[in-house]
Amino acid sequence: MTGRPLGEAIGLPAALFSLKCLMAAMLSLFLAFHIGLERPYWAFLTSYMVAQPMAGAVISKGAFRVIGTLAGAVFSVAVVPPLINAPELLTLAMASWLGLCVFVSLLDRTPRSYMFVLAGYTACLIVFPDVDSPQTIFTVASLRVQEITLGILSGTLVHGVVLPGSVTGVLLGRVEAILRDAERWSRDAIATDPVPGLDAERRRLAQDVTELHQMSVHLPFDISRLAPRIRTVRALQDQLSLLLPLGAAVEDRLAQLKAANGGVVPAPVEALIADVRSWLETPAPDNATRAERTQALIDRCHAMEPQATGDMGWADMMRLSLYARLATLIAAHRDCRDLLDQMLTHRRSAVTPRVAELLEGRRNRELHRDYAGALRAAFGAFLTVAIGCALWIGSGRKDGGTAVMLAGVFLALFAAQDNLIAPLKGFMIGTIIASGLGAIYGYVIMPRLDGFAMLALAYAPPLLVLGAMMASPRWMGIALPTLLGLGSPVLLSDRYVNAFAAYANGAVAQLVGIWFAIIMAGLLQSAGVERAIRRTVRAGWIDIANRANVKGAPDVRAWINRMLDRIALLAPRLAATRQDSGAPLYDALRDLRTGAAIGELRQLRIDLDPQDGAPLTRVLAGVGDHYRALDPDAPAPADPALLSAIDGAIDDLGGHARPSVRRDAVLALVSLRRNLFPDAPGHRRAAA
Repeated sequence: MTGRPLGEAIGLPAALFSLKCLMAAMLSLFLAFHIGLERPYWAFLTSYMVAQPMAGAVISKGAFRVIGTLAGAVFSVAVVPPLINAPELLTLAMASWLGLCVFVSLLDRTPRSYMFVLAGYTACLIVFPDVDSPQTIFTVASLRVQEITLGILSGTLVHGVVLPGSVTGVLLGRVEAILRDAERWSRDAIATDPVPGLDAERRRLAQDVTELHQMSVHLPFDISRLAPRIRTVRALQDQLSLLLPLGAAVEDRLAQLKAANGGVVPAPVEALIADVRSWLETPAPDNATRAERTQALIDRCHAMEPQATGDMGWADMMRLSLYARLATLIAAHRDCRDLLDQMLTHRRSAVTPRVAELLEGRRNRELHRDYAGALRAAFGAFLTVAIGCALWIGSGRKDGGTAVMLAGVFLALFAAQDNLIAPLKGFMIGTIIASGLGAIYGYVIMPRLDGFAMLALAYAPPLLVLGAMMASPRWMGIALPTLLGLGSPVLLSDRYVNAFAAYANGAVAQLVGIWFAIIMAGLLQSAGVERAIRRTVRAGWIDIANRANVKGAPDVRAWINRMLDRIALLAPRLAATRQDSGAPLYDALRDLRTGAAIGELRQLRIDLDPQDGAPLTRVLAGVGDHYRALDPDAPAPADPALLSAIDGAIDDLGGHARPSVRRDAVLALVSLRRNLFPDAPGHRRAAA
């Protein structure tokens, strides 16, 4: 008999994860019963909500959840007593609070954002079911905090003690895989013969950098004593972010040089490229050998650079740009490997002097912030609660509060989704399954149970299946609402009560809440993905325009990180709309390189006297005007006047007295010219 091993066939990691989830859920439920908490099902559900395969992620998510729960509880206690006799004002306060929390969470865009979401919908969970008894709001809020905290502690204990998964181990494994891929992509990019399909594959680097950023948030909570410092991960992200624009620049200059030489790469260039590709294919295992080989290649690049002079031709400009960008690409790959060594070492001191420089003054990674999208989602959450409360009050139905509560929870949970309807439909399916399954358990199985042990055994089969489904992103959207149904307050209480009418009313209220959320999402989030794509592209253009006109010192790495984040956001959205991802992402890569060239020009302008920097000011103003006027639906080509300004700046600064100014000006202006006018003929120096 052939086939996969049994453990692999059934998904051993998923089975282990599900078993730990079951242990945490039963522990939280047992303690809640033993303590005598009012609603033990909250402890049960929370143990699943915080579950993660990695122990550090469970601890961090638990900490964020405790903070969010406390914030929501404090808001509930503060707002209900003074506004209980003014339902309109209470509705406005609850809707505004949920909208504010959604807005802040979408701007944060890290695992920490869950804290803000939870603060928003915890208030809904506390206030709406008990709005008729404001005198008990403090007791209710404190009980919710206790129940949820118990679930968090139970999940953290089990996932952190029973065969815990380490964030550090997963992170280091991903870093090694990303570096191997990045070296292969750079090796293919600088090949003398183009490698088909390279662009689409290489852009995964943007998503890899974003993934590292998300994982690094959990590092302070990791159980491993050898967890790398966050600033080392941030420095690695910076160096990885340089590889994409540098590799694309070298690829472009090599193609230009080859075309100018009759389709043949000059022998010295071909020999250098071959040695660099060999170096990338077999990186040295120790940093001393790596430093020696790297410096030898960088020295060769610098030795082959033509001198930047006043009469420099276009072909020499291409060679200068090729060798300079190639040397920087080599250095960036060396730095990535050295930073991996730093992450693997047990010492806190830097493994090389260069690593010490890279770690100096590290700060948080710059991310794209979609203020318009966050405001839109926040308004959707606000309007959903406001309209839901108006319908609830108008209908006079007591269970209407549950529907409004769930609608607000769903709008907060899925606010980051471009298309809210898809996960909401998954929740609808899961809730329907849970309603039927819960009815069987509540009124066929549970009347025959006696004691907690029998309850745990009866619940184990569906919980093991649902826990394994939660380990898969494909099935989590159905597994989670099914778990919520099995955790119904009618089923999990300190004593069995045959209250089928209450159970049925609660199930109907859940379905109505989801249905109402779907209706509101359809009204408020139409064309969400297409709008998000246009906003992301437009944000990059506005960013370039603003950067071009700023007079202060540039932060090129912050710009590159922000643009890589935008590229990572664009890829799945374009795939969701089934568009050809090549052109929009290529434009984003071009914009990324343009912004880097702008940073080089701004730095050069700072180093020059005002009269010498005037040509650069004209170029930067033209770039700003071009990007500010671009329309995402019909982007226009750059104005030929901007090309004339770039060529004029090359002529003016190419004759500068300082060699460093001539070199830096040629590198930055040639990059800008190639990015904005890739089809323009080579620069011809104006006659004296």
